[in-house]
Amino acid sequence: MKSDFKGWPYGIIVPLQDPTPFSPFPPERWREGLKKTAEAGFTAVELAITDPTRADREAVAEVLKETELRLVSITTGQAAAKEGLSLSSPNEEIRERAVERIKAHMRFAKPFGAVVIVGLLRGADGDRALLVESLKECTAFDPEVKIAFEPLNRYETRLVNTVAEALELIEEVGTDNLGILFDTFHANIEEQSFSGSIQAAGERLFHVHLADSNRWVPGSGHTPFGEILGALEDIGYRNGMILECFPKPSPEAMFSLARAFPEALRSR
Repeated sequence: MKSDFKGWPYGIIVPLQDPTPFSPFPPERWREGLKKTAEAGFTAVELAITDPTRADREAVAEVLKETELRLVSITTGQAAAKEGLSLSSPNEEIRERAVERIKAHMRFAKPFGAVVIVGLLRGADGDRALLVESLKECTAFDPEVKIAFEPLNRYETRLVNTVAEALELIEEVGTDNLGILFDTFHANIEEQSFSGSIQAAGERLFHVHLADSNRWVPGSGHTPFGEILGALEDIGYRNGMILECFPKPSPEAMFSLARAFPEALRSR
């Protein structure tokens, strides 16, 4: 029987087009991936989509309905890794392509009520002012679709590494549909306090990624998940919780969390 996690949907990442190290499934097995995710006891899924214009949304919707999984989020970083797209690039063509790609993700996400993640697609070393302009254009495209901006650690980007910096960015953009993705792996490197950062994010917290300090399955490192869950409860968080970790020490360890979530995390 699936736990309702106090109404918080929880799950893993399944790629549609290109492989990701954070999923035990290759993209060509995405249907099987969704079915096994549901069978394990997860209630939600995050799809890794490089280019939504090449994805069959109706086929995805059909399998989601069959498995009773909720699509809570779409990750976009593969477009940065594979195509070099960047929302902060001084190259106008690259930046415009990145903006159009996010808009395509938003169109795909809207029928499912999913958030669109901006992580690596913001650029590793771009222009912050251009990033602000790009996010203004993206958020204005459809105010009903939420965009979750992810603070990343300093080794992956110099643009927005902490929740405090993300809140400053959100204020500059000035739209209600831009919020924060809190990733426990990045937070372990950059934040002074897990609970303090979550409380600071407050109602702007749109999404959560879970991974231990070594980016393995929670319970493999030293991240204080009890503190994190307590802080999320304190702010009344009710959005998605997705495992964005390497399937290590094994995929089975990842799937086993579903059977006792969130209790399995509280003791880790």
